[in-house]
Amino acid sequence: MDAPYWEILRKKSSKFRLQETVVDNESKGMSKKQKLELTWIGKENRPRLEPRILLEDPEKSYHAKQRVSDKDIFDNRLIFGDNLLALKALEQEFAGKVKCVYIDPPYNTGSAFTHYDDGVEHSIWLSLMRARLEILWNLLDVNEGSIWISIDDDEHAYLKVLCDETFGRNQFVTTNVWQKRYAPDARVAISDAHEYILCYAKNPQNFKCKRNLLLLTDAQTKQFRNPDKDPRGPWKADNFTAPGFRANQMYEITLPSGRIVTPPGGRCWRFTKDGFENAVAENTMYYGPDGDGAPSIKRFLSEMPGMVPWTWWSHIETGHSQEGTKESQVLFGSDNSFSTPKPERLIQRIIHIATNYSDLILDSFAGSGTTGAVAHKMGRRWIMVELGDHAHTYIIPRLHKVIDGEDHGGVTEATGWKGGGGFRYYHIAPTLLEKDAFDNLVISKQYNPAMLAEAMCKIMGFQYAPGDLYWQQGCSTETDYIYVTTQTLTRDHLAALSDEVGKKRSLLVCCAAFRGKADAFPNLTLKKIPLAVLQKCEWGHDDYSLNVANLPQAPEPVSAQFAGDATLETKHARKRRARTETMPGLFDGGAE
Repeated sequence: MDAPYWEILRKKSSKFRLQETVVDNESKGMSKKQKLELTWIGKENRPRLEPRILLEDPEKSYHAKQRVSDKDIFDNRLIFGDNLLALKALEQEFAGKVKCVYIDPPYNTGSAFTHYDDGVEHSIWLSLMRARLEILWNLLDVNEGSIWISIDDDEHAYLKVLCDETFGRNQFVTTNVWQKRYAPDARVAISDAHEYILCYAKNPQNFKCKRNLLLLTDAQTKQFRNPDKDPRGPWKADNFTAPGFRANQMYEITLPSGRIVTPPGGRCWRFTKDGFENAVAENTMYYGPDGDGAPSIKRFLSEMPGMVPWTWWSHIETGHSQEGTKESQVLFGSDNSFSTPKPERLIQRIIHIATNYSDLILDSFAGSGTTGAVAHKMGRRWIMVELGDHAHTYIIPRLHKVIDGEDHGGVTEATGWKGGGGFRYYHIAPTLLEKDAFDNLVISKQYNPAMLAEAMCKIMGFQYAPGDLYWQQGCSTETDYIYVTTQTLTRDHLAALSDEVGKKRSLLVCCAAFRGKADAFPNLTLKKIPLAVLQKCEWGHDDYSLNVANLPQAPEPVSAQFAGDATLETKHARKRRARTETMPGLFDGGAE
């Protein structure tokens, strides 16, 4: 892909469509197959992300001065930087561990938001959203994980098809409709009243069984009465009929008034005759105040665990846009409130349905930090990512108030929040390779030995875990280790390493250079850096935000100075490289 591609893309009108794509596999002895997919300009191009490390800034991390309860959670994370690089940085540690993802991405409306460049062309928006969605999906818990995405009419239809293609259509749970307005806007032809929240689950059946019921609202509770002074408390009448025809559920019922009734057309009674007689004996049947009404069954308030969630989320139950704005004004002042924040009650509903205490929540478009604030108040662990400077002007001050128990708005009263816990602040490390005065890629001078070791572990697929021995800096299995150094290793040094590693263990050695044959020691695999990682990803790309100007350039070829170096392609190097290349990539068969 040449660099001018993106300039051409900007000048072209958006061209994306649903089409039937014919995949010709006849050359492979397979029959032709067709699939329905969303096609857009540049869909074939994928970012080759550098798996950066995250660096904590202790001065910006914050914790309560004392424990408020035994359930305080301190190990939350706020990450400052491009969210695509941040997600890639999280992937190794958190793949399969996130219970709920909620994102409120730029809606691509064509208008410039205060904190986002939201006027990205449709094709570019789809490409950049897909890259993020693929990693988010990989981070979700395989049994109970779910992702929730806020969107409006501008991209809803295309986002739905993109999610079907990315996650799998069978993973779709529902589209919730949130009433964001409670009064129409008279300035437009037809006023919009809602936004959508798409929900997909890793295992929809498990999600259905594990999801939490909604607590009854005051209005719903008032529907329960006790006209017959039943000692079991308030109840409400529920229909005693069911759809369909079942012979053993078709019988006559004699009402207290003496009138005989049968099921209405197309329906039968809910219970068999024996079940009905048991309900009569337990005094759970009701026939109206005069004993002559249609048979119904009592549902007691004390026996109601909650209400099944449904897709209509009214502003009465989940708040509206103005409520979110007022919450922001209370937190930050009327002249400094965040633009278009979601109300805390909306986020509370998502977290309540999808998670339980101490589950991990992730929001990679953190905005003013509503997701983290609500998750904290609800006793959930959280990770938030934000690129804009409002990570410091909005999110950190807001979290301080939550942790110190000084945030009294939003869902504070409903959750009973009193303060406590904390979070760690991280920023994304600089690129590992930078260009020197001769335009060659070299290891960045900003990397100290520990940072280099951690970065190489991440890039080479090892878990960074320094051991007791100096060469045990990370491992991929219990017997396979990695050692990273900028030194030039002599044959004597390598021989000593080989002896220490022993015959039952193996060691990947990443060094600046080495003397001797690369295959001289069967338990050592030798790789030179930076040659070993030059082609693994694109280097020096720090911003993948939703902005045309920040789109990636074409990857550069390997520098000529390394082109003839075949010393690394030993038997062991080829074996390790083959193992690495056959591992599942970030994009399920994509560039990596």
